[in-house]
Amino acid sequence: MTGVSGNGNAGASVLQTAAPESLWAGTQEPGHSVHRSALNIFIIAGEESGDRLGAALMAAITAQAAGPAVFTGIGGTAMSGCGLASLFPIDELAINGFVAIPARLPLIVRRIRETAAAVIAARPDVLVIVDSPDFTHRVARRVRAAAPEIPIVDYVSPTVWAWRPGRAAAMRRYVDHVLALLPFEPEAHRRLGGPPCTFVGHPLAEAVATLRPNAEERERREAAPPLLLVLPGSRGGEISRHLATFGQAIALVREGIGDAEIVLPTVPHLLDRVVGETADWPVAPAIIVEPVRKWAAFRQARAALAASGTVTLELALAQVPSVIAYKVALVEEAIARMLATTRTIGLANIILGQTVMPELLQRQATPARLAQALVALIGDTPARRRQLDAFARLDAIMEIGSAAPSARAAAIVLELARGGAKCDLATPRA
Repeated sequence: MTGVSGNGNAGASVLQTAAPESLWAGTQEPGHSVHRSALNIFIIAGEESGDRLGAALMAAITAQAAGPAVFTGIGGTAMSGCGLASLFPIDELAINGFVAIPARLPLIVRRIRETAAAVIAARPDVLVIVDSPDFTHRVARRVRAAAPEIPIVDYVSPTVWAWRPGRAAAMRRYVDHVLALLPFEPEAHRRLGGPPCTFVGHPLAEAVATLRPNAEERERREAAPPLLLVLPGSRGGEISRHLATFGQAIALVREGIGDAEIVLPTVPHLLDRVVGETADWPVAPAIIVEPVRKWAAFRQARAALAASGTVTLELALAQVPSVIAYKVALVEEAIARMLATTRTIGLANIILGQTVMPELLQRQATPARLAQALVALIGDTPARRRQLDAFARLDAIMEIGSAAPSARAAAIVLELARGGAKCDLATPRA
């Protein structure tokens, strides 16, 4: 990125770089130079993980485009750092669970209308929606109805392979291309009649060096007392449902194996609560919020007890054998049982195609069962070796070490923005 300058419009910035000329080649009359104009990209992210993806995509587009790119849309801190002035704070869109939806619905419906109107008024060269399908897909449907000429790219496939598969075919009416983070998702969209879909790679593929131990850290991983990670989740509801149970499980583990070092990473806004609610644990955990310390703990950990989420893939890539647990409210469990189409929820398990990490859900997630499963991973056991053997396959499955996911994604966005066919674009390679 060689420069950032505002364009005078709220929610927009111009990012200038040097790159190939092909995108910016316009009509050229004899004796006249090629005309170049700014590429207008409207990008919408609805939560922090999407904000990070959106920022990486913005930087990659800037690096690949041959002229100025004007970014307008909705994002958070990371996208703001790339020059985006969000039309409103993405915190307004944060919803945790079905039961929280009614209270937030009026605001979210208004924001859907306002965002769609902003896209339609801007008439961008491409609209990129990043995850948060309950919000972004409703915006995309309104845009497609009012301005069908605007190409729409969905960065992060909804979990159509696990949850409401009929969404895939419905998406084809308003999404031109899906950028998938998981290697099996293109085939899932093909099978379910979804839009063209390309596997671009998971952002964790670029973080493997941060997750894996050096020689000294590997020695600590094998040394006594074992370092055990406790990861109850990063949302308030997850702390409510998991923290006490996890604490009881760790107490049982301590009874079974003796001394252990317990590390509990959390997020800053939950720190005081986690400190207070772990004060009576018989084994006092080291509670950390700094990312550097968190990743250091991942590189040294012997095993982990984790709430289901992206963290389970982080643990697998870090080669930390783990037990997965998750609890939701009863109404959410009932809805999930009606709509879910997969029997496993751990992301690493889904990618590997087998339940390598044990999953203890709802009433199965008792302290005794969690402790038993975790103890089985601490020694040199068949259960531990089975997980490590499976984790060794992830690099090939996820194409780790090839082109950066954000670079692959940017190439497809630019192709559609310059009028590329709204169908089956080839996966860009390094």
